[in-house]
Amino acid sequence: MIGREAITGLILAGGLGRRMSADGQGVDKGLQPFRGRPMVAHAIDRLGPQVGHLLINANRNLEQYRALGHPVVSDAIAGFAGPLAGLHSGLRACGTPYLVTAPCDSPFLPSDLVERLAAALLREGAQIAVARTAGQTHPVFMLAERAVLPSLEAFLAGGGRKIDAWYAALRTVEVDFDDDSAFLNINTRAELDRFERNP
Repeated sequence: MIGREAITGLILAGGLGRRMSADGQGVDKGLQPFRGRPMVAHAIDRLGPQVGHLLINANRNLEQYRALGHPVVSDAIAGFAGPLAGLHSGLRACGTPYLVTAPCDSPFLPSDLVERLAAALLREGAQIAVARTAGQTHPVFMLAERAVLPSLEAFLAGGGRKIDAWYAALRTVEVDFDDDSAFLNINTRAELDRFERNP
């Protein structure tokens, strides 16, 4: 069993959020109001109790993220290089053997996410455990050994940016979850409004 204190959680809030803005220039999705609080706060509420430590990956509005009470790490790779860049910074910053990631725009993530990913990772002797529903993988919901950092650094240095292309070379287990809705992410203003109105 992997104890909670051995796992750092990383909320990914470092993206451009272009689909959320009317002009396509992007907004800071994690800070968009949702049910009276920043959207990232809901993800923190869900992931925080499942881990021993929590980090937030953000590249803008750093003081607003720090005000949420957790350390903030920014991408070491310039140019908003996507979730792999956030994972890279999280692995570099975490002081635990394992890191689990979840996006800031998924306020309904499962309350047993970490427990189930950790159990599968240990059972299969894997380096990476990724959530899956109905045959669709959700690679940003990932538990990784911190020891995969050199592999990730080499992949990024070669220009790689796709998560599944990176972990294809590692020992990976996909973990089935039944509830698709727990992995919903809110990408657009229309989706934000819809979920605001309809719990």
